[in-house]
Amino acid sequence: MGVRLMVVDDHRLLAEALASALKLRGHRVLAAAAPAAGAADLVISRAPEVCLLGTAAPAEPGTFDPVVKIKRERPQVAVVVLGPVPSPRGIAAAFAAGASGYVRHDERIEGVERAMMKARAGEAAVAPQLLQGAFGELLNPVAQPDDEGQRLLRMLTPREVEVLVRVADGEDTRLIAAGMGIAPSTARTHVQRVLMKLGVGSRLEAAALAARTGLLDRAGPVG
Repeated sequence: MGVRLMVVDDHRLLAEALASALKLRGHRVLAAAAPAAGAADLVISRAPEVCLLGTAAPAEPGTFDPVVKIKRERPQVAVVVLGPVPSPRGIAAAFAAGASGYVRHDERIEGVERAMMKARAGEAAVAPQLLQGAFGELLNPVAQPDDEGQRLLRMLTPREVEVLVRVADGEDTRLIAAGMGIAPSTARTHVQRVLMKLGVGSRLEAAALAARTGLLDRAGPVG
């Protein structure tokens, strides 16, 4: 039986893509909303069974304030957070706010779907390996945690960073080429190199990874 749900993310492209994928799998998507800042009121008014809430910064103060508000006004709504591999503080903050689950942003659609079903059934929807990783970091903290967004940024040339930003903005090869003053074949080569360096198989996956790790914010506007 399909889940009645909402998808909320600051990046509309990601919210709409996930919503479309879930619709194809028989779920009823009430809304795909962005930005997340005003999402709590929308979720409260629509009262879905499950709300998928995307965040790029689970450890930042205030990130899960919308979850607190949703659970206060609509305790029956199960909130599943989609985010990067969390620090112990991040995953703890999600559950402390009232979230029913935490799923990695790069999880396959089947994994997201399983988390939705478990959350709707009142179960905690979190992969054992995420909990193991969180406890492992608590027991063996690193002095300077790796900044994934910065690490990825260092892998790309300035030209490739611009290509990635344009991909995340939804530009196709023709628009990328026109915007950068290069041939379409050159633009296509740049895109393929970006995908290869990021270790992803599609433009959508590249955009999702860049958004979730904060790489897009670091890269700044294209010029």
